[in-house]
Amino acid sequence: MRLLIIEDDRESADYLVKAFREVGHIADHAADGEEGLAMAESGDYDVLVVDRMLPKRDGLSLIGMLRDKGNTTPVLILSALGQVDDRIKGLRAGGDDYLPKPYSFAELLARVEVLSRRRGGPAEDTLYRVGDLELDRLSHRVARGKDELTLQPREFRLLEYLMKHAGQVVTRTMLLENVWDYHFDPQTNVIDVHISRLRSKIDKGFERPLLHTIRGAGYMIRDGIR
Repeated sequence: MRLLIIEDDRESADYLVKAFREVGHIADHAADGEEGLAMAESGDYDVLVVDRMLPKRDGLSLIGMLRDKGNTTPVLILSALGQVDDRIKGLRAGGDDYLPKPYSFAELLARVEVLSRRRGGPAEDTLYRVGDLELDRLSHRVARGKDELTLQPREFRLLEYLMKHAGQVVTRTMLLENVWDYHFDPQTNVIDVHISRLRSKIDKGFERPLLHTIRGAGYMIRDGIR
């Protein structure tokens, strides 16, 4: 999923962005209502997570403006205002769900996943296979043949992205933007370091390599290339 977190409390926002990214989702952040409105209008997001009390434009006004413009992206409202009347106002303003603070991230994640499914888009695969390599997005299990592999969180995200685009050339810029969330410096060696570590885990000791460097273009994971 691609999520937009509209939250003015920096500590809370950083926590949410990090938590969503650790479970494999892409999360952007807006620090006030005006910035959040602009990003929500210009970005293709699966779900918006909106704090109700925001500077420059409050959360309910933001949601109402989006709905008036025909934007139907699901919205989950986060708020310290948790009384029944507060929840009703939030839902009537155009919110799809309302979660009072404090909350558990596990519940927030489950609610966001439900909203994403309700949107009616095609269900995203939860199990990827390339040859005898298998990655399970839900359990975070990776195995090649009978061998279960242990990957660090960033290695898992890298492999997940490569397997999602199996048989396609994945450029460095694509990896920076979708795995590291960087939008600059395509010459950084962070990709080379992680590709090398990943290759040593999924290919070392196996007769047939799956992860390939496409010179001058990027990387590809595919079965049957020697």
